[in-house]
Amino acid sequence: MKAFFDWADQRTGYKKLVHETLYENVPGGARWRYVWGSTLAFCFSIQVITGLALWVAYSAGSQTAWESVYYIQHEMWGGWFLRGLHHYTAQAMTVLLVFHLMQVVIDGAYKAPREINFWSGVVLLLLVLALSLTGYLLPWDQKGFWATKVATSIAAITPFIGPELQKLIVGGSDYGHHTLTRFFALHAGIIPGAMVAFIVAHIYLFRRHGLTPKEPRRRPDAAFWPDQVLRDAVACLAVLLVVVFFIIRYRGAELGAPADASEQFSAARPEWYFLFLFQLLKYFPGGTEIWGAIIIPALLMGVLVAMPFVGNWKLGHRFNVGFLWAMLAGVGLLTYLARTEDAASPEFILAVQSAERDAARVIVLAQSPDGIPTAGAVTLLRNDALTQGPKLFAKNCASCHRYDGHDGLGSQPKDKISASDLKGFASREWIAGLLDPARVDSLHYFGGSKQKTGKMVKFVKEDIAEFDAAQKAQLQKLIVGLSAEAGLKAQSAADTRDAVVIAEGRKLVSSTAMNCTDCHKFHTAGTDDPSAPDLTGYGSREWLLAFISDPSHARFYGERNDRMPAYGPDKILTAAEIGLVTDWLRGEWYEPKADPLPNLIPPPRRASPK
Repeated sequence: MKAFFDWADQRTGYKKLVHETLYENVPGGARWRYVWGSTLAFCFSIQVITGLALWVAYSAGSQTAWESVYYIQHEMWGGWFLRGLHHYTAQAMTVLLVFHLMQVVIDGAYKAPREINFWSGVVLLLLVLALSLTGYLLPWDQKGFWATKVATSIAAITPFIGPELQKLIVGGSDYGHHTLTRFFALHAGIIPGAMVAFIVAHIYLFRRHGLTPKEPRRRPDAAFWPDQVLRDAVACLAVLLVVVFFIIRYRGAELGAPADASEQFSAARPEWYFLFLFQLLKYFPGGTEIWGAIIIPALLMGVLVAMPFVGNWKLGHRFNVGFLWAMLAGVGLLTYLARTEDAASPEFILAVQSAERDAARVIVLAQSPDGIPTAGAVTLLRNDALTQGPKLFAKNCASCHRYDGHDGLGSQPKDKISASDLKGFASREWIAGLLDPARVDSLHYFGGSKQKTGKMVKFVKEDIAEFDAAQKAQLQKLIVGLSAEAGLKAQSAADTRDAVVIAEGRKLVSSTAMNCTDCHKFHTAGTDDPSAPDLTGYGSREWLLAFISDPSHARFYGERNDRMPAYGPDKILTAAEIGLVTDWLRGEWYEPKADPLPNLIPPPRRASPK
């Protein structure tokens, strides 16, 4: 073995290089304050290795990016850990860079002859932030898409070249495939290449000038090996353990719903290390935003670059240290204010909850037997009743109706309720409330509509209120029979069990004893000119589709329709959208079959908005 090492040394001279590396002089001996550079090199190495591994499975296309990240996260063995390692190590680099910058400025390691080395470090800081910004878009999910859209729009306010600069970054006038491919090229090629070049230059200049001791020296100088190497190794291990903790805690990095330019995403926020800039821009509305986006950051960066010159003054070093602390305090304060405002915003909290629901739902759909369609993962949510139903309801129905007291998305509409609450529509419980004298004219049913004084309310409050025990028993069978017309998925087991009661109930609906067919038509019973909606198939998918499409049809309310639009004929909603609302109201959407074996691994927890 010794002969081999000697042979290799004769041809490469590696022993001299190793000796120079390990036995570099450390002024004042080994110190923990010197570990930041090594931890940053360690993190960058992890980023390169994990980035290349992710690249193998990633497909940079607007119709394939999310799908490939989903595969990495949920299908590829160990993919969630690999992706989490890449994600959280990137965040660790930002923190470590701040610590390293603080150590350099406090120790005065920016002074002559180390100015160029300091400037190369500032460039590396900017490159790391650029690396984080470009990587944010690559999963092509809602969060990354909309946050990047906001971030790149800042380029548009650059004087003289703003619009053209934004178009160059975006790859055209719209955000799409070319935006993603450009960001991928920057993230995986151009920026890492530039970082390698600046790291080599940074290390070369560092080796040329050596460590800057913090006076006075209390201990004698020592070699880099073994004490400082041990400290660096322990620090790198500590960083890795923290990263692994977050990976396991959140089961890798977050993956939101697929990017959809047609769906506004109110929960969009930049990563935490850019939140200060997001908050700063709020204080410069309208035409003054250039101050918060460009001028103030440029001035701060100018002071940072000028530190080697300022440090030559008598009080220059103290000014630099004070400026750095003040800048970090300002960044921290703005970040805190951004978090606080979001935590106090009901709209933002609801948006985050909606985004989390969509993110969880799309995974369920992607893991269905049908999988991800060739049209792309974005169509999974677009065609999902559980996702789109409440959104369409909130937009088109919640001005009059409610769903369990809210607009379907959890918000309280400004408009006063003037029609029935449709949660559980046509279920046994819902019909029982409709035929309850104490509830029929409440806001939950007809209390807000003009039919509050109509025949139905009068019949329930006067006739049904006088029912004796036998009639009430018949009424319960009628409710079961009428509700069975809907064929609700949630009641399928009960309907199968109560087949005999259902048959009796349907006969009661048609009978003259209950008086339903005096106004309604029910199959073959009732008048040819009913004054109330046809109860045949009441609440079924076909019935609801027809009713939502045109409630003023003779089959339903006719001329007595109370303000409800004809969503189909008036082209307010498409047939597909009416179908999504109908299926949502009926509780019909895809759900995976229950696992016959208990799940011994609890689902990962996600961080709640703060």
